[in-house]
Amino acid sequence: MTRHDRFGGFAFVLPFVGFYSFLLILPFFMGLWISLHRADLFGARKWVGLDNYVRLFGDPVFYQAMGTTFTLALLIVPALTVITLLLALALNRATRSAAIFRGLFFSSSVLSVTIVTLIWRFVLTPDAGLIAKVFTAVGLEPIPFLSHPDWTIPAIAITTIWWGLGLPMMLFLAGLQQIPQDMYEAAALDRASRWTTFFRITLPSLRRTTILVVMLQTAAQLQIFGQAQLLTSGGPSGSSRPIVLYIYEIAFGRWELGYAVAAAEVLFLLVLVLTLAQYWLSTRKEDAIR
Repeated sequence: MTRHDRFGGFAFVLPFVGFYSFLLILPFFMGLWISLHRADLFGARKWVGLDNYVRLFGDPVFYQAMGTTFTLALLIVPALTVITLLLALALNRATRSAAIFRGLFFSSSVLSVTIVTLIWRFVLTPDAGLIAKVFTAVGLEPIPFLSHPDWTIPAIAITTIWWGLGLPMMLFLAGLQQIPQDMYEAAALDRASRWTTFFRITLPSLRRTTILVVMLQTAAQLQIFGQAQLLTSGGPSGSSRPIVLYIYEIAFGRWELGYAVAAAEVLFLLVLVLTLAQYWLSTRKEDAIR
């Protein structure tokens, strides 16, 4: 490779690297610097070192918010992965009806979080919601989905799963369409059952797609915010407050910007570690299979 070719390669990637650094890397280091100060939204700063982190790890509300976040992720990520895989299997057909249903299931993903939560408020509201009306009609007591601590987290999880069906389903559909058809033809000649075909051909062929879906959804659900804020406002008594809502309340409710940025940095590192751990485990299993 000549010096001219190297210069051309650097020039080609320079705009992306510049924008990436400006939008992501620079704010990360600025956030680290702010987290070491007692700062507010009006620019006042005082160096406190690691005091914000010490306060954070001694705050029981922080641990409650982290527990809520992990609970939501555990409820949403496996369910969303399985449901979208089943939808992709059902809709992986070159028919007009399959195309219509693919569009219907994907349509929820293009809605804003405000519209999604408004729709689900009409469904989940205990006094006039759709589910409450059905329960009342059959003589049952309506479930307080948005006000009881045992039901707020499932309500947020259901709303998020409905909202997030589109992208994982399309990823699985793309993965299914990349599987060579001659593998299924060979299985049919060997009279393999549908379950054998699924577990021996389809599922192994979708391994990389499944890993991608799980990684993307884990990172996304650890940052869940809008659904909790608009459906329950984190209540009752903070039982449905995820970590991002906790950060928002500190920054814009208490104006403790440095403390909020410290919590955001901890969340960033957590998402990074979990994503890298998932990737490492998946590649290790692939190497073991080979």
